[in-house]
Amino acid sequence: MIPIRLQKFLPILALLLAMILWASSFIALKIAFRTYDPMVVIFGRMLVATLCFLFAGRRLYRSLGYRPGDYKLILFMAFCEPCLYFIFEAMAVENTSAAQAGMMTAMLPILVMVAASAILKEKVGWRAWFGGGLAVFGVCWLTLESVPTIGAPNPVLGNFYEFVAMVCATGYIITLKHLTNRYSPFFLTAVQAVVGCLFYFPLLFLPATNLPAVLDPLPALAVLYLGAVVTLGAYGLYNYAIKLVSASRATLYVNLIPVFTVVMSWMILGETFTSAQCFAAAVVMAGVYLGQSGQQG
Repeated sequence: MIPIRLQKFLPILALLLAMILWASSFIALKIAFRTYDPMVVIFGRMLVATLCFLFAGRRLYRSLGYRPGDYKLILFMAFCEPCLYFIFEAMAVENTSAAQAGMMTAMLPILVMVAASAILKEKVGWRAWFGGGLAVFGVCWLTLESVPTIGAPNPVLGNFYEFVAMVCATGYIITLKHLTNRYSPFFLTAVQAVVGCLFYFPLLFLPATNLPAVLDPLPALAVLYLGAVVTLGAYGLYNYAIKLVSASRATLYVNLIPVFTVVMSWMILGETFTSAQCFAAAVVMAGVYLGQSGQQG
C-alpha cells in the first residue's frame, strides 16, 4: 500500500515526468526528421506504441468497460490527438526550431482557459484575459524575431503550425477530462495509439511520402523512443494525472515544456535564442502566469 501522503504527490510526479518526456519529443523528432519522412516517423511512433499495448492485451481488455454511445467522444479525442496534432506538430518541427516549437506549447493553458469558458461555462476574470492577450503578443513577437536557418527554414510558418497543434490539443484535453470519469488512463492511451496507427497507415502511400530505403540507427532509435517512451509514458502519465486533478491544474504543468525544451535543445542540438527572442519568451511565460493566476478571478 502507498502511504496517503505519498499518494497526494503521485499526480504531481506523473505530470512532471510527462512534461519532461513531451519536451524531449521535440528533440527526438528533429533527429528522426533528418533522415526519415515525417509520415514515416509518426506512423512508426504509433506502430511501436500499439505493439507495446498488444503485449498487455489482458490488462487492456479488463480496463475496457465500454459504455454505449461513447465511441463519438473517444474517436473525437483520438482524432484531435494524436491524428491531427501530430500532423501539425511534424510540419512545425520541419519548419521551426525545437526550442521555438516547445515555446509555442505555452499557449495551451490559455487555449484551454478559453475553451473552458466557452464550452464548460467556467468564469474567467479580467486578469486571465489580460494574461492571455499578453501571451499571444509574446508569441507573435517571438515569431517575428525568428530568422530562417538550416534547421529552421521557415520559423513563422512552423510556429503557426505548432499553434494549430495546440488548438487540437485543447480539444483533446477537454474531451479527455470527460472520458477519464468513465475509463482508465491505460485504455484511453491505448485507444490513442491504435487509432493513430490506423489513421497514419494509409498516409504512407501518398505520393509525397518518401519511404525509407535503408535503416539509419540513430533516427530509428528516435522513432522507438517516441513510440515506446514518449507516447506510452507521457500520455499514460498525463491521462493518469488528469483523472485525479482538474484539467486546468494539469494544464498548468504544460508551462514547463518550453523550459525543458530550451535546455534540451541547447544541450543536444546546439540551438540558442537571440536576446530579443529571450525577452519575447519571457513575455509569453508572464502572460501565461497571469492568465492562470486569474483564471478563477
